[in-house]
Order: sequence, then C-alpha cells, then structure tokens
Amino acid sequence: MTPRQPTPPIELTGTAGRWGAARPLPDGFAATLVGVCDVITDVGAVADASRDWWPLAMHWALAGQAPQVAAVVARPASTEQVAAVLRACTAAGVPVTPAGGRSGVVGASVPAFGGVLLDLTALQGIVSVDAVSGLVEVLPGTFGPDLEDELRGHGLTVGHYPQSFDIATVGGWVACRGAGQYSTRYGKIEAIVAGLEVVLADGTVVRTGGTPAAAQGPDLTQLFVGSEGTLGVVTKVWLKAHPLPPSEQRAAFAFPTFQDGLEACRRILRRGATPAVLRLYDAPESQRGQGGDGTYCVLLVLDEGDETLVAATMAVVAEEAAACGGSDLPRDLVERWMHHRNDTSALQALTRKGFVVDTMEIAAPWAALPQIFDDVRAAMMAVPHARAATCHLSHSYLDGACLYFTFAATPPPEAVDETYVALWDAGQRAVLAAGGNLSHHHGVGVNRARFMAEALGPGMGVFQAVKDALDPAGVLNPGKMGLRSPFGEVAWP
Repeated sequence: MTPRQPTPPIELTGTAGRWGAARPLPDGFAATLVGVCDVITDVGAVADASRDWWPLAMHWALAGQAPQVAAVVARPASTEQVAAVLRACTAAGVPVTPAGGRSGVVGASVPAFGGVLLDLTALQGIVSVDAVSGLVEVLPGTFGPDLEDELRGHGLTVGHYPQSFDIATVGGWVACRGAGQYSTRYGKIEAIVAGLEVVLADGTVVRTGGTPAAAQGPDLTQLFVGSEGTLGVVTKVWLKAHPLPPSEQRAAFAFPTFQDGLEACRRILRRGATPAVLRLYDAPESQRGQGGDGTYCVLLVLDEGDETLVAATMAVVAEEAAACGGSDLPRDLVERWMHHRNDTSALQALTRKGFVVDTMEIAAPWAALPQIFDDVRAAMMAVPHARAATCHLSHSYLDGACLYFTFAATPPPEAVDETYVALWDAGQRAVLAAGGNLSHHHGVGVNRARFMAEALGPGMGVFQAVKDALDPAGVLNPGKMGLRSPFGEVAWP
C-alpha cells in the first residue's frame, strides 16, 4: 500500500502536551500490549502520532507542542488484536483513542488524556468484492487512492472523494460521517456504507447491516457512523460500489449574487437532478480561486454516469441556471478546479505566518441558507482581528445544502487562541440560531464539543445513555463530542 503523510509537515521540536501531563499507564500495562500487537514507544514517534490536521494545533506544533501526547501507540493488525487491546484498556481504565490517517481538522484523534493511541492503519486492504451486487468489503485503515485503484480493476468505484482523499482512511470516513466532493451524485459516506464490523469497549465484536433495506429494528450501522470512535472501533466496512462512469459533462456559470446561485442550485435539486459536483462560490472566493473579478459568483458543475442520465441532468442544470440569471462561463474552469481542489498548502503557509485560519462547514434547509450566509460572515467579521470570512456551497440535497465558510484573522501572537475560539463561537452560534446544523462532514472532535448540547438539545442525553451502555468505563476516545469523561474535562478552550 502507498505510504501517506498523515499530518501537516510541521516538525515538533518537543514532546510536551499543551494540556498538561497525561495520565500514566498502570504498571505492566505496556508489556501487556506488547503481547497483543505491535507497540510504538519512541517518544518522538508517539508525539507525532498524537496530532491531526486541526488548524489551531498546527500553531501549537510550531511551538514544539501537541495538544496531548499518548503514552504508547498500539498498531493492531486484526480484529482479534483490536478486541484484545480494548479489553485490556477497559479492564485497566486506560483511555484509548482510535486513529486512521489523522486527516481530521477538529482534533477527533488527539488523545485528550494520553493513554493508548490505537493506530488502525495496519488494517489495510480490500477483503472481497461482490461485483454482481456492487459491494466491497474493506479494512478501515485503507487509504482512498488504494481503495479506488483496486476497485477500478473490477470496473467499480465508490465515488467518495473528500479533499483529504490521499491521506484519509475508510475508517476515518465512517467515524466522522464524511462527504466526498461528488456527494450530490454518490451520497455522503452514511449513504455508501452497507454494513460494519465494530469492536465494543469490552472486546465484543458485532456486525451491523449487510442486506439492503432491512426492517429489523433500528439501523445499528448508523449508530456507529459519525460516532468518532466513542462507541466502538470499526474493523471492517462494507461499501456500495457503482460501475465506472462511462460519460462525463461539465459546465460553469456566473451569477450576479450568491443568493441567485443558491436559488439555481435549489431548483436543480428540487427537479430531481443530482450532478456529482455542484459548487457555488461567493464573489471573493470566485475572485480568489475561480477566475472571477469580484463582481459575480461562480458555479462549477460536473456530472458523470450513464450518458443518457448525464445529458438529462446537465439539461436541467442549464435551464435552471438561465432562469436564475446565470450566464455561461468557460468549462475549463472545472478543469482548473480539478487540478487544485485538494491543495491546502496556502492555509499551511498562512498558519506559518501567524494567521488564524480555518474552515467551518454546516448544512441547513434551503429556506435558512440565505440568512446563514449573511449572519455567519457578519458575526465572524465582528470578531477583533478578523480579516476575511468567505463562503461556498459544496454539497446539495433535496431539502438543503452545505455551506463551507473559510475565515482568517491576524491577531498578535498572544491572542491566537482567544481569537480562534471567538471566531468559532461567533460563527457556529450564528448557524445554530438560524436553523443550521453543527457539522456537515468534518465532525465534532474537541473543537466542536462545546456546542453539542446546544445542537442536540435533549437528544444529548440519549447519546450519553448510549455511550454509558456501550462503554461504561468511558475509555473510548474520551473528551470528544461533548460526552462525559471519567478522566476529567479537556483543558480547552
């Protein structure tokens, strides 16, 4: 399998945990793990494995710090080894944090209280392919390019292409309820997953799903999708696969306002068309990356699949774009986007220069999107030191869409953390107040944990009850998603 660069290329100059000393392992516990699977104890390697792409943590890494550092990294190579590690951690009360490619941006794979970092990337590869049914059985540590390369030999594709495609794993897609850039055609990961094998905290192995459209009680697969390792550890995934698309068409349009473009996208989806890519950029983002001059908003469209269906979809797109004031732009804008769509080097460069920069993706019903577009940008720009708050629409559905905000600030060095927190507080609460959700595909992790009770309301108690039932010792990824932790509170924000 292809090696991956799992975290930003910022070298740690030390191994201090910014959140204080982690809980030490019980005497003899590391030796117990060594008897189960491969264990990494090298201090530098463990510190590097204890971080992900959380933008605020990148600032801390420049100072030689990770948020928190695990005691050891365990690398199981089978379901049985995962079960043995979890049994040991539960029995000893040791926190265990599952991790894959660590491409997340909200601190979900940071070991908030130390303990064991459970690296699942040794569980790699496709186990089986049912080409007749269009199902693929894959291990959670498999990276996106490896999955798609092998599936193409079977004439299939899963169609899940997140921006982190090169460095994210299938297990990470499932854990964070991820979305690919072609999700309007293929669906988010929760629509692609057909079944799971999950190891619970006590080592019990359960299988969910496996047959289409089952009416045999609640869908347990969806209980674990998006749970970010707090309810169990995914060790196998069954994904739905499509035939490789024989046809593709592209288009681009300019709209006088973002609201005009929103209405066009809404009408396209309401007519039943689902182009794989439907990306609408506000005027600043259109100027920054899509060839605009700052006076119009760019909509990029791409569809793939059966030639007849693609032609019909693009006909609907053209009709509704014109009806909402859109004018044609060169189709090569889509090709330009294809070439740079996964490049995050500019964000890393700004971080190195001291900028606070991050993204916030949410989803809401169509009726709420115009207000959210206005309110979030205004709320963020009211934060001291804010420099920019821009937006694009990236994923669309029958009932609503995802808005993806990018924001930046230039605080003095001593105000980086407080500015970051203030921007998130302003933007996220503006979303919730206007009827949007907490996250569309980045997940919750540490960064959004403080908003969970607001977002779920009484449902937070249901989530906590499920956590208590499946993980009574509270060892699975503690400190995340706003759930109670027996190890105390996370020392942030």
